[in-house]
Amino acid sequence: MSIDVIFVMAIETQSNPLPPLEWLRAFEAAARRENFTTAANELHLTQAAVSQQIRKLESHLGVALFRRLPRGVQLTAEGLAYLPHVQSSFGALARSTQDLFGSADVSVVSIAAPISFATLWLVPKLALFPAAFPMTRVSLSSVYRPADYETIGADLEVRFGTGAWDGKSARHLETEALTPVCTPELLSQAPEGDWSQLPALGMSGPREGWSDWAALAGAINPGPPGLVFDSFILALEAVKDGAGVLLASLPLIRPLLDAGHLVQLSPVVLTMSAGHWLVRDAAATAASPNVEGLWNYLSRDGSAGTE
Repeated sequence: MSIDVIFVMAIETQSNPLPPLEWLRAFEAAARRENFTTAANELHLTQAAVSQQIRKLESHLGVALFRRLPRGVQLTAEGLAYLPHVQSSFGALARSTQDLFGSADVSVVSIAAPISFATLWLVPKLALFPAAFPMTRVSLSSVYRPADYETIGADLEVRFGTGAWDGKSARHLETEALTPVCTPELLSQAPEGDWSQLPALGMSGPREGWSDWAALAGAINPGPPGLVFDSFILALEAVKDGAGVLLASLPLIRPLLDAGHLVQLSPVVLTMSAGHWLVRDAAATAASPNVEGLWNYLSRDGSAGTE
C-alpha cells in the first residue's frame, strides 16, 4: 500500500472515528465466542458476513483485532484492549433503552400537567403508583401554556378550569381555594403583629387575586405586590424564603402548613369556581388497562366528574 493511500485512510478514520454499529456487534460477539461461526449463528448472519464486517473494522481502525487460528480466533493485544470499551458502551446503551422505554411487557402512559400542580400534587401522588401498577411506566411532561397540551399529546392531562372542554372527559381533582400565608419567621417581624404590613407577593394571569380576597374578607387590600411571578411554584419558593405574603393555593400547600413551614394568616378562604381536573379524549372509550388504571388511581379521591 502506498504512503498516499495510507494517508487518505488515516484522514477518513479521523473524520469518522466511530465505526458502524454492525461491525462492533460482530467484533463483540466473535471476541466473546472466540469463533466467527458461533458469532454468526448468534447474530443470525453467515460466517462470511461476520468475517467481512470484522475485516472492515480492522481496516477502519488500522490494527488487527484477531489472530486467525486453525480452530477459532484469538484476540490480539489491541483487541483485548478494545473489547471492554465496546462491551461497556453496549451495556450503557441497553440500560438507557430500558430506563427510557422499558421492556416489551411494560406500557408507558403519558400525562401532561402544569408545572406547579405536577410538582406539588401530582408527583407525591405518583410516588406510590409503581407499587400498585408495576407494569406501567408514567411519562410526565410539564405544561406552561394551553397550546402545550396539543403539542405534547399525552394520554391524560391535568387542566385548570371548570371541567368543560370540547371533546374531553374530565374528573375533578381539586377545587382552587386561596388564603394568605407566610413563614413563621416573617410573621414574627410584622409590625405589631399586623401581617398586612408585610410585603405582598403576586401572581400574573387571569385568576382571582388579592383584591378579590380582600373584598371577601372585608379587609384592606395589602396593596400592589412588590414581586409578581408567572408560576405558583416560583411564588411558593419566594414565600418559603421569607420574601413576603402569598395568596396561596390550599390544595397545594397543605403539607407545608401541616409541617409548620408556612402559617395560614386568616381563616378567610377564597374558593374559586375553577379547579384542577384530570382530562382525556372523550372518544377514548376503549382506553388501555394501563391508561384506565392511572385515570382511576389519580381521580379516586376526587368528586364526580363530567363523564
